[in-house]
Amino acid sequence: MIQGENIGLRALERDDLPLLMQWRNKQSMRKFFRETDEINSYKQEHWFENVMAKSSIHKMFAIIKIDTGELMGACGLCYIDWVNQSADFSIYIGYKDLYIDDIFAIEAAQLMRDYGFDVLNLHRLWAEIYSIDNAKKDFFKTLDFNLDGTFRETYWYKGKWHDSLFYSLLSTDKKNGK
Repeated sequence: MIQGENIGLRALERDDLPLLMQWRNKQSMRKFFRETDEINSYKQEHWFENVMAKSSIHKMFAIIKIDTGELMGACGLCYIDWVNQSADFSIYIGYKDLYIDDIFAIEAAQLMRDYGFDVLNLHRLWAEIYSIDNAKKDFFKTLDFNLDGTFRETYWYKGKWHDSLFYSLLSTDKKNGK
């Protein structure tokens, strides 16, 4: 386990899937995910099997509370490109409908960042979010990620188009105190 002060990151377990699926299917969160359809247990199991089978390019973790061991959410580095040392950064906190907060999500992200740069020797972490996701805009700003660019009108939600925003953090940003 990767341990912080308030949370820990541990390997995902099959027993985590029902609660992750329940959180993932909440409309308040689902609108921020690439896969916007509600998922069933078959799709959740298929996702889990895929992540486990491709563990060399997907490093997914359960976020747990240190004091209680309760599952809080999930985070990971996905689509790891070992040649170019980059990975897609993902995170959400389903616990108490937090989604992204100032304590648990920040600490999990910092642990994930350090794991990516210091353990996996990655150079670049990146994330794509939708322009309607104000919580993650603030989150990435707090973590000193740079807004690299915008893909216009990529996401159809509630009868109109929204943009995709791309953020990144480089290992050299971290070393330079960013």
